[in-house]
Amino acid sequence: MDLLVLGWGYSARHGAARLAPRLRSLAATAREAEKAARLAAEGIEVVALDAPDADARLAAVAARATHVLVSAGPSEAGDPFLARLVEPLRESARAGRLAWIGYLSTVGVYGNVDGGFVDETTPPEPAAERTRWRVAAEAAWTALGHELGVPVAILRLAGIYGPGRNAFVNLERGTARRVIKPGQMFNRIHVEDIGRAVAAAAETRFDGLLNVGDDEPAPPQLPIEFAAALMGVAPPPEIPFEAAEFTPMARTFWGESKRVGNARLRALIGPLTHPTFREGLTALWTAGTWRGDPTDREDASPRFRR
Repeated sequence: MDLLVLGWGYSARHGAARLAPRLRSLAATAREAEKAARLAAEGIEVVALDAPDADARLAAVAARATHVLVSAGPSEAGDPFLARLVEPLRESARAGRLAWIGYLSTVGVYGNVDGGFVDETTPPEPAAERTRWRVAAEAAWTALGHELGVPVAILRLAGIYGPGRNAFVNLERGTARRVIKPGQMFNRIHVEDIGRAVAAAAETRFDGLLNVGDDEPAPPQLPIEFAAALMGVAPPPEIPFEAAEFTPMARTFWGESKRVGNARLRALIGPLTHPTFREGLTALWTAGTWRGDPTDREDASPRFRR
């Protein structure tokens, strides 16, 4: 595979790491010079988006890509990469190179169903502006794939946790809050299982929608309580939802309650490595990896140098 990653972040890099044994080449975009230098030091071909020749270099890399993983978020103006890459991707498809496009989205596109069940057959009902942008970006990449005859996987991710991003870290920092809202249900996924999903979708050229969440949606306070018990500390006090203060973005997040089905994911990758937050948090605590590797920032590479 010749993989191009558009937006090198926490989830995308774990997907790329899973694909590493299959990669002939790996390229990724970076907006900051420090990040570009760090990725280059790991053996990744970097397209620095602030460079004068960024568009030309990005087009050249896209034209020879066999697989593209899109991880950059959209804005009101649309997807930040799609318009500038249409022609290079057409060139790759015409040459018979482009085999698959993956787009990392969010289960937030389903909106609020008051704790009800949704799956990939459920029409999106985005409540927030940013998730409406997501739905539009999903549709745009899917339409391009149909035009080019290339499969497009839309991976809708649940709440992401893993090394450096979890309830243990929040408890240690004193930022964990045990907000109680009766009936509230959230969905989660360990980043290791995100990596497995990305790799399986790329390897099988999966086409269509894929919810990437674990087996047990649960009230938001339960992972905090479970992590506190493993740490041997008292959980933070309960805060009634009505008394909690939120940023505008967080309030829209808390306004959505759903249980997201993952049968399609399990059919693709088999049993999850971390089927619930209990297994995921226990693994992080037991291995001592919950703080993450201080030499491996969450947007850096998990050791690609070969």
